[in-house]
Amino acid sequence: MAMIRSTFSLSLEAAKVMMDAAVEEALRLGVGVCVAVVDVGANLLSFMRMDDAPLLSIDIAHNKAYSAAAFGKGTHEWYPLIEKEPALLHGLTHTERLIIFGGGLPLVVEGRTIGGVGVSGGSSDQDTQCARAAVSAFNSSLAVSLKA
Repeated sequence: MAMIRSTFSLSLEAAKVMMDAAVEEALRLGVGVCVAVVDVGANLLSFMRMDDAPLLSIDIAHNKAYSAAAFGKGTHEWYPLIEKEPALLHGLTHTERLIIFGGGLPLVVEGRTIGGVGVSGGSSDQDTQCARAAVSAFNSSLAVSLKA
């Protein structure tokens, strides 16, 4: 039985790459968003709010990143899983910080969830699109850094 295990840690540089990609996508879509990146323990690593992003989106973006990292599941995946289960739909949604609509994605390396990114300020689809841009940029940068 293993008593310890190694883990991956996100760097601030990785968070910057993701934040830049999410903002670039938001600008392309014409929406103002907040972007949060959390580490493997779902602790906030980096956050930014675009000038025209709604204030309420600050906590929502953070909670989307938290939800994605804590469960290793995109926030957009939750509602379809629980919509036909009244006890879950009405009970699980009272779980503090759990978000069940799009915009939060886990960061996965070698099958392990190592963090999450959350985007809020646009529609659920726009937020998810921005989060996907962030994850894609992370994966591209990771691939480049592993080759070096």
